[in-house]
Amino acid sequence: MIRLGRYADPKRGPWWAVVGADDQVSPLSNPYATTGDLIRDGESDWREASQAPSQVDAASVTWLAPVTTPARVMCLGANYRQHAIESGMDPDDREFNLFFDKTDASVTGPSDPVVRPAHVRLLDFEIELALVLRREITEPVVVTRENLADFVFGITIANDLSARDVQLPQGQFLKGKSYRGFCPTGPYIVVPEPDELDALDRLDLRLEVNGELRQSDNTANMLFGPAESLTELSDFCNLSPGDLLLTGTPHGCVATSPPAIVRRLATALLPERKLWAAFVKRQLDKPYLQPGDRVTATIRTADGSVDLGRQDTLITAPTREVTP
Repeated sequence: MIRLGRYADPKRGPWWAVVGADDQVSPLSNPYATTGDLIRDGESDWREASQAPSQVDAASVTWLAPVTTPARVMCLGANYRQHAIESGMDPDDREFNLFFDKTDASVTGPSDPVVRPAHVRLLDFEIELALVLRREITEPVVVTRENLADFVFGITIANDLSARDVQLPQGQFLKGKSYRGFCPTGPYIVVPEPDELDALDRLDLRLEVNGELRQSDNTANMLFGPAESLTELSDFCNLSPGDLLLTGTPHGCVATSPPAIVRRLATALLPERKLWAAFVKRQLDKPYLQPGDRVTATIRTADGSVDLGRQDTLITAPTREVTP
């Protein structure tokens, strides 16, 4: 597998490079303004760079988001067995995916600080394996394990940061998940060969907050795999090279759903406004992200043969108020 990264070159601006197993960097020969350009036109360049001597230590450069914008950022909800259970769902009774999206204003680099808006008190984390799409899709397609490489260029780490006190009380997934910086991405796109795609079924996801483990699971526990998810997505969504599909988060998020009977009783007894006010009040004592918290995220195989790198995100306070 090849690891590709996009970094801030002091002389040339944003530049692409191959990152070797020894974490040494081999810059590509040509500039590619977008991830889509790299996918369409850069293969011979990055394959050649993967054989060239390394020139730079990866630790000495500033990594940028390996997915450029504009781009679609599509997402799957409750796609891990245990997370579906903690969300109040029966994972054995799911017949279709739960799709939603984030705006590309949320995309940021793997080590960029993220501002928690002043009106947000319930900022949650969601580590996700993200697929970087290879080709244009403008009609329904059937994606299988055998042709998955025709549609998926590579994989990267994403964190689907979510303002639960906007997403849930306001009923606004898009708004609550799309504040600027709410999708740290990278540091690398790992490009598997077609015969290496089985690694997607054995990746360990791990997220820590201030060194404390919060999320840990394996992609083997997905309810809907990449091929069937892309097939379903193509029924209603056009896609382009460089677009993202976040494939769901494991259990361990701060926000959880009460049992169905409790939700039904609360809905029957309380007006909706009071219901959500009570929800927010109860949640305030839970360990949501605060300014000063540091979130780290990794995705790799147990033997280390596939390693998507490490995100390191500092949560900060705003310097000025932003209108909710």
